[in-house]
Amino acid sequence: MLAASGDTKEDAMPGGRLTQEERQQIALGVADGLAYAEIARRLDRPTSTITREVMRNGGPTAYRADLAQRATERRNHRRRPAPSGERPSRQPHGRDAEAVQEFEEVFTTALMASGMPKMTARVMACLSLTDSGSLTAAELVQHLGVSPASVSKAVTFLEEQGLLCRERDERRRDRYIVDDDIWYRSAMTSARLLDQITETARQGVGVLGPGTPAAVRLENVARFLDFVSESTVRAAEQAREILRMSAGTPADATAEPGSGER
Repeated sequence: MLAASGDTKEDAMPGGRLTQEERQQIALGVADGLAYAEIARRLDRPTSTITREVMRNGGPTAYRADLAQRATERRNHRRRPAPSGERPSRQPHGRDAEAVQEFEEVFTTALMASGMPKMTARVMACLSLTDSGSLTAAELVQHLGVSPASVSKAVTFLEEQGLLCRERDERRRDRYIVDDDIWYRSAMTSARLLDQITETARQGVGVLGPGTPAAVRLENVARFLDFVSESTVRAAEQAREILRMSAGTPADATAEPGSGER
C-alpha cells in the first residue's frame, strides 16, 4: 500500500521533482488499481503530475519505477545548461524554452490519455506547438530524437485520422501540416468510420435473424452509433462555422469541395 502523505521525504514537496521513492509508491498504487487522484492525494501531489508521470513512462499497464527514474535522469541530462561559449537555442516571441518543452510533454500526455499511441502523440504535439504548423520529416526526427521510420509510422496514422496534411515543398520534401481544420476533419473521419460500423451491424441483423437476442443487440448498436455519428457531424459543422464567424473568416473560406459530406 501507499505510504501516507506525511511519510514522504522533505525533498518530495508538491512543487519539486518526483523522487525515486515516490515513483515506487506510484507503481504500487497503479498495481493496486488506485485512481490517479487517490495516488496524488496520498503523495500530496497534483493529479496532473501523477497522470503525466505514468503516461510518459509506459502507461498504467507498463509503468515501472526504476525505468521511469532512469528516463527522467536522461531527460534532465539533455536539459543541462550549455557549456560556456555555447548559446542555447532561442525560442521565438521571447518564450521560455524549458517551459515550452515541459508543456509539449504535458500536451503529449493528454493526447496519449485519449488513446493516441505515444510516438503519434509526440509528433502531433510537436507539430501543434510550432507557429507555422508545418515541419518536414527530417525536422521531426531531429526535434524528437527518433528514427525516420518512427516518424513515418506516426504521420501515416495521423493522416488516416485526418489530423494532418502532407504537401511537397519547393525542395520536393514531404512537409506535414496541421491547420485550424484538423479537428474538424478528424471528427468527419470518425463519423465515417462509425457509419461503416453501423452499416455492418445492420447487415448482421439479417444474418442472425431479426428478433433474436444477438440481432436485437446489433440493431441497438447501429441505432446508437447512427445517432452519435449524426450528432458528431452536426456539432463539428456548427463549431467550425461559429469559430470562423467569431474570427471574421467566411464560413466557406477554406472549406474543400464536399468537405461537409460524409
